[in-house]
Amino acid sequence: MAHEELKERQSTMWGKAPFVSIAETIADLHRAVADAVAARPGERVLDLGCGTGGVAELLAETGADVVGIDLAPGLIEIATARAAERRLDVDYRVGDCENLDVEDASFDAVGSSVGIMFAPTHEATASELARITKPGGRLALANWLPGPGVQDIFKVMSPFQPAPPPSNPFDWGDEARVRELLGEAFDLSFEQRTNVAPYPSAAAYWEDMVNNYGPTKVLHESLGDRGDELRAAWIESFGDGELDHARPYLLVTGRRR
Repeated sequence: MAHEELKERQSTMWGKAPFVSIAETIADLHRAVADAVAARPGERVLDLGCGTGGVAELLAETGADVVGIDLAPGLIEIATARAAERRLDVDYRVGDCENLDVEDASFDAVGSSVGIMFAPTHEATASELARITKPGGRLALANWLPGPGVQDIFKVMSPFQPAPPPSNPFDWGDEARVRELLGEAFDLSFEQRTNVAPYPSAAAYWEDMVNNYGPTKVLHESLGDRGDELRAAWIESFGDGELDHARPYLLVTGRRR
């Protein structure tokens, strides 16, 4: 599948579910990115792959000039409504992190909380991060680590999907790979942290994901009668009883050379 067609499908898929409850389980990632961005009043900062605005809202509270960009129009609509309810000034836009409609060196800082990692062409995304960040500007990314954690979710879903993705989003959680992608343009630092998602049971985890997480919802709906098989595989994978799913992530911080 051509990447442009894939991105059109991703745009629809991510907007098929409200995501807000999922975003609440990664509030610590949003805070980590916002703290690392360290926005100051009057600076122009970007939340890239902003989803429903978890990072952008925190940045807006600093008095910075905040832009939020996401591929999914449905998530931008939710983010815009949330900002209005909270009386926060955020310029939300639909856009592609591989081909941004913004000027060179136009942001003092750029952050992304498990957003840019899902774009199919990692090199294009890295090139755009370098292009739009001012010399001396700051970068902060939270990306899921490969291995046990969030990748377990995708391993459950993988046998039910028609084809693997063209690139591995978990490469953005590999320090060596991130250095390859960004090391020429940014002075980089790395820190591994762990997010924990608490649920009363694997079934409750499933219900949250299948109703509120676009990729799981769309896959389940596409399976028809086999949807019950995916649910059973999910519950078998995460076991019985209360669940605290430990999900390691890599906090990448950088300064533009």
